Amino acid sequence: MKVVQTSQAPAAIGPYSQGIVVNNVFYSSGQIPLTADGMLVTGDVTEQTHQVFRNLQAVLSEAGASLETVVKATVFIKNMDEFAAVNEVYGEYFSTHKPARSCVEVARLPKDVLIEIEVIALVK
Repeated sequence: MKVVQTSQAPAAIGPYSQGIVVNNVFYSSGQIPLTADGMLVTGDVTEQTHQVFRNLQAVLSEAGASLETVVKATVFIKNMDEFAAVNEVYGEYFSTHKPARSCVEVARLPKDVLIEIEVIALVK
Protein backbone atom coordinates (compact mmCIF):
# COMPACT_ATOMS: atom_id res chain seq x y z
CA MET A 1 0.00 0.00 0.00
CA LYS A 2 1.28 3.47 -0.92
CA VAL A 3 -0.04 6.77 0.40
CA VAL A 4 -0.29 9.45 -2.30
CA GLN A 5 0.68 12.99 -1.31
CA THR A 6 1.37 15.95 -3.60
CA SER A 7 1.69 19.68 -3.01
CA GLN A 8 0.06 20.20 -6.42
CA ALA A 9 -3.37 19.51 -4.87
CA PRO A 10 -4.90 20.72 -1.61
CA ALA A 11 -3.68 18.98 1.52
CA ALA A 12 -6.11 16.71 3.31
CA ILE A 13 -8.27 18.76 5.70
CA GLY A 14 -8.90 15.85 8.05
CA PRO A 15 -7.62 12.43 9.07
CA TYR A 16 -7.29 11.01 5.55
CA SER A 17 -4.86 11.06 2.62
CA GLN A 18 -5.23 12.46 -0.90
CA GLY A 19 -5.27 8.88 -2.13
CA ILE A 20 -4.01 5.33 -1.72
CA VAL A 21 -2.50 2.88 -4.22
CA VAL A 22 -3.11 -0.82 -3.58
CA ASN A 23 -2.16 -3.53 -6.10
CA ASN A 24 -1.74 -1.02 -8.93
CA VAL A 25 -5.14 0.56 -8.31
CA PHE A 26 -5.42 4.18 -7.16
CA TYR A 27 -8.30 5.26 -4.93
CA SER A 28 -8.63 9.02 -4.56
CA SER A 29 -10.21 10.86 -1.72
CA GLY A 30 -12.98 13.16 -2.82
CA GLN A 31 -11.62 16.34 -4.35
CA ILE A 32 -13.39 19.63 -3.74
CA PRO A 33 -12.66 23.01 -5.38
CA LEU A 34 -9.75 24.08 -3.21
CA THR A 35 -6.57 25.31 -4.86
CA ALA A 36 -3.27 23.63 -4.02
CA ASP A 37 -2.63 26.35 -1.42
CA GLY A 38 -6.00 25.70 0.22
CA MET A 39 -7.98 28.65 -1.17
CA LEU A 40 -11.62 27.93 -1.92
CA VAL A 41 -12.81 28.54 -5.49
CA THR A 42 -16.10 30.31 -4.86
CA GLY A 43 -17.33 30.67 -8.44
CA ASP A 44 -20.20 28.83 -10.04
CA VAL A 45 -20.38 25.06 -10.44
CA THR A 46 -18.50 25.25 -13.77
CA GLU A 47 -15.50 27.00 -12.20
CA GLN A 48 -15.61 24.70 -9.18
CA THR A 49 -15.72 21.58 -11.39
CA HIS A 50 -12.65 22.72 -13.36
CA GLN A 51 -10.73 23.13 -10.07
CA VAL A 52 -11.81 19.68 -8.93
CA PHE A 53 -10.42 18.22 -12.16
CA ARG A 54 -7.12 20.11 -11.71
CA ASN A 55 -6.86 18.51 -8.27
CA LEU A 56 -7.74 15.07 -9.61
CA GLN A 57 -5.12 15.38 -12.35
CA ALA A 58 -2.47 16.28 -9.73
CA VAL A 59 -3.18 13.34 -7.42
CA LEU A 60 -3.55 10.94 -10.34
CA SER A 61 -0.18 12.05 -11.71
CA GLU A 62 1.49 11.61 -8.31
CA ALA A 63 0.01 8.10 -8.12
CA GLY A 64 1.33 7.17 -11.58
CA ALA A 65 -2.14 7.25 -13.13
CA SER A 66 -4.07 9.71 -15.29
CA LEU A 67 -7.59 10.60 -16.34
CA GLU A 68 -7.16 8.06 -19.16
CA THR A 69 -6.69 5.25 -16.64
CA VAL A 70 -9.72 6.13 -14.49
CA VAL A 71 -12.14 3.19 -14.35
CA LYS A 72 -14.78 4.70 -12.03
CA ALA A 73 -15.77 8.21 -11.00
CA THR A 74 -18.25 9.24 -8.35
CA VAL A 75 -19.67 12.75 -8.57
CA PHE A 76 -21.41 14.41 -5.63
CA ILE A 77 -23.32 17.58 -6.47
CA LYS A 78 -25.25 19.91 -4.23
CA ASN A 79 -27.98 20.60 -6.78
CA MET A 80 -29.04 18.14 -9.48
CA ASP A 81 -30.38 21.12 -11.47
CA GLU A 82 -26.70 21.88 -12.18
CA PHE A 83 -26.05 18.41 -13.62
CA ALA A 84 -25.94 19.67 -17.23
CA ALA A 85 -23.25 22.26 -16.38
CA VAL A 86 -21.21 19.69 -14.45
CA ASN A 87 -21.63 17.14 -17.24
CA GLU A 88 -20.37 19.63 -19.83
CA VAL A 89 -17.14 20.24 -17.88
CA TYR A 90 -16.84 16.52 -17.08
CA GLY A 91 -17.03 15.78 -20.82
CA GLU A 92 -14.08 18.10 -21.48
CA TYR A 93 -11.87 15.91 -19.29
CA PHE A 94 -13.41 12.56 -20.24
CA SER A 95 -14.02 13.07 -23.95
CA THR A 96 -12.70 9.93 -25.61
CA HIS A 97 -12.18 7.82 -22.49
CA LYS A 98 -15.44 7.45 -20.59
CA PRO A 99 -15.11 5.63 -17.25
CA ALA A 100 -18.02 4.20 -15.33
CA ARG A 101 -19.71 6.92 -13.27
CA SER A 102 -22.21 7.54 -10.51
CA CYS A 103 -23.66 10.96 -9.78
CA VAL A 104 -25.67 11.77 -6.68
CA GLU A 105 -27.18 14.90 -5.21
CA VAL A 106 -26.19 15.45 -1.60
CA ALA A 107 -27.54 17.74 1.09
CA ARG A 108 -24.19 19.28 1.94
CA LEU A 109 -20.50 19.01 1.05
CA PRO A 110 -17.36 20.04 2.95
CA LYS A 111 -16.92 23.83 3.10
CA ASP A 112 -20.37 24.14 1.46
CA VAL A 113 -18.89 23.61 -2.02
CA LEU A 114 -21.09 22.73 -4.97
CA ILE A 115 -19.25 19.61 -6.15
CA GLU A 116 -16.92 16.80 -5.05
CA ILE A 117 -15.49 14.03 -7.24
CA GLU A 118 -13.57 10.86 -6.35
CA VAL A 119 -12.01 8.38 -8.77
CA ILE A 120 -10.57 4.90 -8.98
CA ALA A 121 -7.82 4.45 -11.57
CA LEU A 122 -5.30 1.91 -12.76
CA VAL A 123 -1.67 2.81 -12.11
CA LYS A 124 0.49 2.64 -15.24
